[in-house]
Order: sequence, then structure tokens, then C-alpha cells
Amino acid sequence: MSLLTTIGDVPLYSTIDEAIRWAVARGLGSYHTHEFEGQTGYMGGKDHAQATNPSTPTTTTTTTTNTSSSSSGGGY
Repeated sequence: MSLLTTIGDVPLYSTIDEAIRWAVARGLGSYHTHEFEGQTGYMGGKDHAQATNPSTPTTTTTTTTNTSSSSSGGGY
């Protein structure tokens, strides 16, 4: 493991592979980068907000709500 540092208790790695492994273990996907002491580091999660809040889903869910109603009297 080539851990560079942690940012907000989330590890910053020197390789993409390690960042993705960390992300997958937490139900996340992808990675993003940070600069640390002149070196690019890799952190799991699509962005820092997702990395520090692992309950953020990696996919978008669309919910459709039917708001139409019918009335049998007076049109109210």
C-alpha cells in the first residue's frame, strides 16, 4: 500500500488501483485526485463529497410520481 496521507479521514493513495479498491470496498466507484506535496494522489469516490460520505450512491435513481387525480364531483 502506498498511502500518501489522509484527508478528512479518507486515504489518499499514490495509485489509482488502490483508490478504486478502497472505493469498491465501501460500495463506491471511481476515483478523484488531490495534490499532496507536489504529487498527484488518488482517492476513492467520484468526488471528495462522496468519499467522505460513503452513503452517497454511485448511480442516479429516478423516481416517478404520478400526480394526476380524478374527481367524480365538481372538479375540485
